[in-house]
Amino acid sequence: MLSTRNLRPRALFTNLIGLTKMNRGEMTAGPMLEDTIIAISTPSGSGGLGVVRLSGPRALSIARRIFKPRRLRWKDLQPQVFVLGDIYDGGKKAFIDEAFFVHFAAPRSYTKENVVEISCHGSPVVLDEIVRLGTRAGARIAHPGEFTLRAYLQGRLDLVQAEAVNDLIEATSLTQAQISLGQLRGGLSKHIGILRAEIVELMTLVESGIEFPEEGLGIEAAESEKRLEALLRTVRQLVSSYEAGKAMTEGLDLAIVGRANVGKSTLFNALLEQERAIVSPYPGTTRDYLREMIKINDARFHLTDTAGLEDSTHPVEKEGVRKSGEMAHRADGILMVVDSSRKESRADLNLIERFKSKKMILLFSKADLPRRVDRRRCLAPVRKTCWLEISARTGKNLEELRAAIYDCFKPKQDRGDEVILHLRQKLLFDDIASGLEKALDLLRKGHTDEVWTEEIRGILPFIGQLTGEIRSEEIINRIFSHFCVGK
Repeated sequence: MLSTRNLRPRALFTNLIGLTKMNRGEMTAGPMLEDTIIAISTPSGSGGLGVVRLSGPRALSIARRIFKPRRLRWKDLQPQVFVLGDIYDGGKKAFIDEAFFVHFAAPRSYTKENVVEISCHGSPVVLDEIVRLGTRAGARIAHPGEFTLRAYLQGRLDLVQAEAVNDLIEATSLTQAQISLGQLRGGLSKHIGILRAEIVELMTLVESGIEFPEEGLGIEAAESEKRLEALLRTVRQLVSSYEAGKAMTEGLDLAIVGRANVGKSTLFNALLEQERAIVSPYPGTTRDYLREMIKINDARFHLTDTAGLEDSTHPVEKEGVRKSGEMAHRADGILMVVDSSRKESRADLNLIERFKSKKMILLFSKADLPRRVDRRRCLAPVRKTCWLEISARTGKNLEELRAAIYDCFKPKQDRGDEVILHLRQKLLFDDIASGLEKALDLLRKGHTDEVWTEEIRGILPFIGQLTGEIRSEEIINRIFSHFCVGK
């Protein structure tokens, strides 16, 4: 069976569509799109049901060689109607499994090609045999994401919708699945289309005034400024939504910070609900950082258990402190731990001061022991910071801590707003915002229409890259290589 695992990433996309020409940012698909492809579309392993999918000009003729309807003749089979039959190996003259067959005639299919789906029992042996029979009959094993790539190349989906397909498959929460479904249905693409239409309309009005000043077809500078401001607000809102999207897809980094032996590793284990870090009553047990992921509601958080951030003469501990400090400074948020059973030290207060500019939850640990810490003194540098009294040993306030982590660190979003889930999309919107800002600045400084509209003109290629109208081999290869085979 053909494997795609060893293909060089850059060569995968070119091999996949048989790239023949690039002209003005557009690509044409070569002869490999004339192939009929086959793959298992259900997850690996045994199950009650498995699906094998074919797509391409020979999908039906190949299916006829491996599937035998029980009650209908092939000429009587109708598109989108399930038919009961059997998988048949003509070479061995043996039946393999009973199955349901359905076909979708081009262009009314997922790929806009002829598509066949065979549903059988979910035995890996049976599914692999169907694929083998299909390849022997003339099909080719599909590359990762090739079905969706064909849908994109045939114009059924744009690039944003294609990314949403994989997002929906990989969704780790119902919220993320709903956002991805909305984008698959064209929600974000519609916003991008409106943005482009408004930019084109503004350019048309301005250029009409430049070309035909005596006809009164132009637009006043004040109106141009107003429109640019509205466009910039829309784009900035989309850019800011990426933080919420990142929390769902990649996860936010949280560092557990504090002096040695304040209970950081015990808290780390308690939040993970497993003994991941070594816990000891002796200071300096953690000499390097540990990193694990937890999920709270619809958000992911990568917890980092750091070494105690205080002076050390031991070279290993010293390196651990340095690396932990770097991790904490790069983190999206800080869980600052202070031992409430001891009097706060200057080192405790220095750590709070050092990280006070970051999002933080201040935690007074070992709350099962008599309290000696002065909470007001610790909270003085960070008066508006959320704080909790916890005991990782007894579980006191751990559920409250999980809720606080979600509320304090997950970016807020308005219900119904579009959410950017991909860094690729966010960076392109950054470029669009930058162009709008430059155009607005030039307009406000009194530059002529010819000058500031050049910045607007430069925005359109970024919009084309968002939706895939302007195609990049490297970007498309990167996107579709992350898909599973069969989708």
